[in-house]
Amino acid sequence: MRVITLAGSPRFPSRSTALLTVCQTALEQRGVEVIPWNLHNFQPEDLLYARFDSPALLALKEDLEGADGVIVATPIYKASFSGALKTLLDLLPERALEHKVVLPLATGGTVAHMLAVDYALKPVLNALKAQEVLHGVFADDTQITHYDRQPELNQILAARIDDALDTFYHALSRRHQPLATAV
Repeated sequence: MRVITLAGSPRFPSRSTALLTVCQTALEQRGVEVIPWNLHNFQPEDLLYARFDSPALLALKEDLEGADGVIVATPIYKASFSGALKTLLDLLPERALEHKVVLPLATGGTVAHMLAVDYALKPVLNALKAQEVLHGVFADDTQITHYDRQPELNQILAARIDDALDTFYHALSRRHQPLATAV
């Protein structure tokens, strides 16, 4: 199984990227190949001027084609996900997430932004034809410490991430089970 992680924060390091680091470690322990992507892999001009032929965008599209799943993490700003992430997602083909299981993750300064995952990010992921967009995880900033070094999640968030990764892993596994033959 192959998974792409996509860090949608314009900052690096960031709390949302720290969540992806935790997810990557857990998935690799289960034998999943994880390919990390970050907004910093792209030239800002390529995103701003919608350069569909930029080398980084072409490489991301190729990686997406071979992936079974995607984990997207973003900070929440002004009740929505990162504008830089939106710019990148806008450059992907309409069916970029077809046949993919997607797990959205978000971080924000207050739980008041929790619904941004459902009302802002998930519709865009669905528009990219994701096969299955799982229930996301929102973390407020106080739940993630040392994100600039070795990230630490508080106990409640760690349990929620573990549950989400279990669901994600099982959804990926279902894609690899052969269909029962009709008798």
